[in-house]
Amino acid sequence: MKISKATTNDIPELCGLLTILFTQEEEFKPDFKKQAEGLRNIIENPSAGCILKAEADGRIIGMVNLLFTISTFTGGKVAVLEDMVVLPEQRGTGTGAKILEAAKNTAKEEGCRRITLLTDGNNLLAQKFYKKHGFERSDMVAMRYFY
Repeated sequence: MKISKATTNDIPELCGLLTILFTQEEEFKPDFKKQAEGLRNIIENPSAGCILKAEADGRIIGMVNLLFTISTFTGGKVAVLEDMVVLPEQRGTGTGAKILEAAKNTAKEEGCRRITLLTDGNNLLAQKFYKKHGFERSDMVAMRYFY
């Protein structure tokens, strides 16, 4: 397995992974056009973030995206980890752990002082996974405003 930064050529396969993710999440519905636009915006703007992909046997088997911003609490750059997904048949093989470790290393190399992520409140497997890899639960509540 190889982990590297995604390119615009990877967008169709990455959209397939996002469709899997958004189908299992309660609040989201897949939309190929919007997903492709979002991926392109991140890939073409490295200061905004990066997308890491895991490849095996010539296909993308997992991905994660990191978005960068500045935190007044930390006094510097931080990352938001979003859209981590591994193909269902690849789960339990260590792929997720390797992608997450690569994301943590990338954020550190970028000078980030913290990584924040959101997961569904009822996704106990994901919460256990992230906790196993050093993430701590926060009492903060996510809220959104859509236009």
